[in-house]
Amino acid sequence: MPKSSDPAMIPVERIQTGVRLEKRLVKVLKALAEQKDLTLGDLLEGIVLHAFEGRPAFGPDTLELISQLKRIYGLKLNADTSHQLTDRKNE
Repeated sequence: MPKSSDPAMIPVERIQTGVRLEKRLVKVLKALAEQKDLTLGDLLEGIVLHAFEGRPAFGPDTLELISQLKRIYGLKLNADTSHQLTDRKNE
């Protein structure tokens, strides 16, 4: 991983957000970030920047890891279900 003094590094200004995400999705993302030695924010930035260019964010090995993490955390959601999510009513 490049050091912050590396001339190839691009300084950016980061902000805190109040993003709400599905609980099991967050567990998978956190576990993936841990496995890749990244912060959750760095992982999300990479995913979004790849998506903005229509490029896949992950190779076959990482996709297999994601599949395993989804099984571990019981995440059955996918791209096809992404527009069907709604908050549970307080019971």
